[in-house]
Amino acid sequence: MKNESYLTPAAFGEAEFTEKRSRFIGRVWPVESEEEALEHLKRMREQHWDATHNVYAYILREGGTMRYSDDGEPQGTSGMPVLNVFRGREIVNVCCVVTRYFGGILLGTGGLVRAYSRSAKLALEQAGICQVGLWDRLLVACPYPLYERVRREAEQAGAITEAADFGADVSLELLLPAGGAEGLNRRLMELSGGTVEALALGQEFRGVPLATGDEVD
Repeated sequence: MKNESYLTPAAFGEAEFTEKRSRFIGRVWPVESEEEALEHLKRMREQHWDATHNVYAYILREGGTMRYSDDGEPQGTSGMPVLNVFRGREIVNVCCVVTRYFGGILLGTGGLVRAYSRSAKLALEQAGICQVGLWDRLLVACPYPLYERVRREAEQAGAITEAADFGADVSLELLLPAGGAEGLNRRLMELSGGTVEALALGQEFRGVPLATGDEVD
């Protein structure tokens, strides 16, 4: 299980919007334990003691723990929609608290679901998504005429470019999810007539922020 890949927030993220005069503030954190998640919730309750609701949800990879609360909102309109934002994207080790200041206009069941879901999604967008797992570190050198084709092949294979050196040739240092190096190398050799190959520099278990567009919808 230690080397299995998973998705988690890349950092803290916060987003705010107003819906029919109700103010929604969504916050997302990466967490490693239930104690850490509950500490974030405690701080938000203390910081926003005057809020109408402090809805929360968190998911922990270890043990498959999932918790949520509507915090006084109608059942099923807030905590579960927030939780489902992360379940739908298979994001774990995540805690989200959505604070609402009621503006005097009822949103209705559907309106609440949409507002709380939107809060979690916007906060997650600000946080970004990180893929944690075992990665192959590769070095690929290619002539300039092949650069765009090599770059596309690497991206399609799921590789992330960590560094690029534009000298006499283009040298790319790539991180590729473990197990994909052989397939990428085969495609690079085919498109280059055997002149471009991916050299293995080693493996490492780490988190890598995903570029916009790579995230799971």
